[in-house]
Amino acid sequence: MLQRPIAGIETSAIGLGTWAIGGWMWGGTDDDNAVAAIQASIDHGVTLIDTAPIYGFGHSETVVGKAIAGRRDAVYLATKCGLVSGTDKGEEAFHSTATTIDAEGDVIVHRYLGPESITQEVEGSLQRLQTDHIDLLQTHWQEATTPIEDTMAALEKLRDQGKIRAIGACNVLPEHMERYRAAGTLDSIQEQYSMLKRDREADDLPICIDGGIAFLAYSPLVLGLLTGKITPDRTYGEGDLRSKQKRFEADNVAKVLAMLDQFKPFAQEMGLTMGQLVIAWTLHQPGVSHVLVGARNAQQAIENVGGAVELSPEIVNQMTAILERHRPNIT
Repeated sequence: MLQRPIAGIETSAIGLGTWAIGGWMWGGTDDDNAVAAIQASIDHGVTLIDTAPIYGFGHSETVVGKAIAGRRDAVYLATKCGLVSGTDKGEEAFHSTATTIDAEGDVIVHRYLGPESITQEVEGSLQRLQTDHIDLLQTHWQEATTPIEDTMAALEKLRDQGKIRAIGACNVLPEHMERYRAAGTLDSIQEQYSMLKRDREADDLPICIDGGIAFLAYSPLVLGLLTGKITPDRTYGEGDLRSKQKRFEADNVAKVLAMLDQFKPFAQEMGLTMGQLVIAWTLHQPGVSHVLVGARNAQQAIENVGGAVELSPEIVNQMTAILERHRPNIT
């Protein structure tokens, strides 16, 4: 497995993202399959596992904790803070009807990064994850009611206490990064990044390269769209967020498949699935240190690992040229 550092610690360049494992917004989950996916990832060289308290309202962290029991030393464990329910502090983020995962009815979620809330969240995460420390704690979304300096002071205190070992921030703007770095040590950022979402590329990646900050790309396969396995006639179950996204409508899926069809010669040449090829292309973008890819069963987890391969500059450039021709027509 390709290794790249976060805060000086070598971790697998491909990480397992566990949003879907939480079930929330994915139409439910199967815990046995989820545990198998996590364990298969570790067996095949994945050390980076990324989760969050909001994924299934604690359920994802609980499943991760169960899966890594007895194997904690083999894992670089990343989780998050700052999306909380049961408070009126911070900024209202969204409502969620979560009737199947640890909550019932209309749940109001706030973005809140107050020091006391972060401390409370970490204690809950440590318990659910069955560990005494978190390798990378990331602020999940940014909010304007709490000064970043106060948030960073709380994170640095947790680091001094040994409860966390590195600090990251997700979904940030360059001005957020500047304030985090002025107030302490920012080790990573996590952003949505894929072939279909490169809008922050020019702003974020040069800062990461210059500052030695790890860049964790989430949703590199665009919720499965770039695997080539989703067809225009695909339907989605109740509670699956893809059912309401325009990019999963039939005409857009057809456009994506037309683009992926032009990638097939490269996949065949390399002996890769389409998902593996797309993961590899993403890892070859300057400044992208890690990709976080979801898996809901062992087979998907093992397939994802195959994306940690070297592509020639010629293949990367040709794929990028194809992407640029198709991208303007794709949602």
